[in-house]
Order: sequence, then C-alpha cells, then structure tokens
Amino acid sequence: MINQITQENLAKHAAWLRGKPDGVRVVTVRNADLRDADLRNADLRDANLSYANLSYADLRGADLRGADLRNADLRNADLRDANLSYANLSYADLRGANLRGADLRNADLSYANLSYADLSGANLRGADLRNADLRGANLRDADLRNADLRDANLSYANLSYADLRGANLRGADLRNADLSYADLRDAKNVPDYVTAITSIVSEGDLVVYKQLQRGDIATLKIPASARRSNATGRKCRAEYAEVLAIQDLDGNAKECGVSRYDVRFVYRVGETVHPHKWCEDRWQECAGGIHFYLTRYEAANN
Repeated sequence: MINQITQENLAKHAAWLRGKPDGVRVVTVRNADLRDADLRNADLRDANLSYANLSYADLRGADLRGADLRNADLRNADLRDANLSYANLSYADLRGANLRGADLRNADLSYANLSYADLSGANLRGADLRNADLRGANLRDADLRNADLRDANLSYANLSYADLRGANLRGADLRNADLSYADLRDAKNVPDYVTAITSIVSEGDLVVYKQLQRGDIATLKIPASARRSNATGRKCRAEYAEVLAIQDLDGNAKECGVSRYDVRFVYRVGETVHPHKWCEDRWQECAGGIHFYLTRYEAANN
C-alpha cells in the first residue's frame, strides 16, 4: 500500500483498480497534506483520503467514486465535474468548494460543511445530506431527487430550479432560501412555512391573465369559490375561471380565443371555463387546471 499522492503512485493505483499484479492501492496517512495539489482527472476510486488536507486542491474531473473522504479538508477545492458518487464525505469541510456539475449520487455528506459551496448543476440524487451545513450554498439546477436533507441547514441557499422530487426535508432550515421554480413534487415533510412563503395566490375574487394562441391575452376572473394554487414559480392554476375579456396583439377586443396547448379548448367572453381535470397537489405546477399569471406582462411573455 502507498501513502503518497504522486503521478507514479496514481499510476500504480490505476493498475490496482484494473486488477494488475503490480498495482497498489492508494492509502494516505491520516492528516496527509495535499494542499494546492494538482490532481486533475486523477483516478482515485476507492482511495482512502480520510482526514487529508485537500484545501485549494485542483480535483477537476477526478474520479473519486467510493473514496473515503471522511473529515477531509476540502475548503475552496476545485471539484468541478468530479465523480464523487458513493464517496464518503461525512464531516468533510467543503466550505467554498467548487462542485459545479459534480456527480455526488448516493454520496454520504452527512454533517459535512458545504456553506457557500457552489453545487450548481450537481447531481445529488439519493445523497445523504442529513445535518449538512448548506448555508448560502449555490444549488441552482441541482438534482436532489430522493436526497435525505433531514435537519440540514439550507438557510439563504439558492435552490432555484433545483429538483427536490422525493427529497426528505424533515427539520430542514429553509429560511430565506431561494426556492423559485424548485420542483417539490412528492417531497416529504415540506415545512409549513415553505408552503406559506412560496404561495403567491390570494383568496377571494382574483383578476388574472392568460396567453392564448396568436398572442391573444385573456383577462380572467378566478371566483372566490374556485380553488387555486402555484408551486414555487409564478405560474398559477385555478379550478375554473370566468372569461372577462380577450384582446389580440394590437389590443383589439375579441369574442373568443383558443388555448395554446389544446385547439379544442375555447375561451369565450362571458363564459366560465373548466379544465378537463383539477389536480389538488399544489407542487404539480403543470397539472390539471386553468393556468394563468397574476400580471399581464408575465402572461404576454411566457
């Protein structure tokens, strides 16, 4: 077994992975100092790097599948596009690390410090993030499907457009997190305050707008008795709506207009329109309902 990360030893480790008789597994000593190391595209599958100091290391494109990185110091490390699937990163210090586009599927990140790390576009599907510190982390477009986020600190994190389907959010701190357009379908234990702060549709009668074919804009009234919802974005849905007016692109009044998505669905001024079905799950943004926006500008530009 070898305990230093050199190009020669990396070659030996790669040979070990291929099952060659001259191969040797990389096993670093506790507290190995690899600060600022250039490990781009290194093959470190199943390597033992627990307690190693990898702060500021360049690990872009490195293969760290199944690696043991428990308690490792990875502050400000560059891990863009690295493969960390099934790696053990529990209690690791990843503050300020660049993990953009990294593969962290099924990785153990429990109790890891990921505050202000860049995880945009990262694949965290099925990752264990229990009690992880993700304050201020950039998780825009991240895949967090079925991730375990119980008791994680996500305050001030950017979760816009993140996929949180099936994620477990019990006890997670999402205060001041950006959840715009995050997908929370089938998410478990979504905190009540998240449901409250992401809702933009008010009760009572509501005048709203919808774009039809040819750019026509319909002005709709959502009656107080009609159920309505939005997910985490600006697109809303209603159980039914009354058509108050329709205008073409030049502002001319029209008596009727046609849905952009179903030519058989016609909106006529003075009539009430009902969707083919109504979906009660508010997190299903594009499910059954009359879709609309709260402002004319949004309707015209979406």
